[in-house]
Amino acid sequence: MQPKKTFSIIDYQKCNPKECDPETGKCLAAKVCTHKVIQQIDGAFEQPALFHELCMGCWDCIEACPLDAISRNQSST
Repeated sequence: MQPKKTFSIIDYQKCNPKECDPETGKCLAAKVCTHKVIQQIDGAFEQPALFHELCMGCWDCIEACPLDAISRNQSST
């Protein structure tokens, strides 16, 4: 039996890069993610994508998000 993997998830109801950085529209969580798990693929002012399978569980993104839009979740894989 494999142990459960813990990873970050984004609450897209709370996520708003315009509020994180009104001047540049950059997601602050994506800026601090050294593993590039969170990326603003569609550009500035757009909500970021989060690649769960790459998440290393460092939780830097959770600490960086001023809107509390990122939290931990567990997968059975």
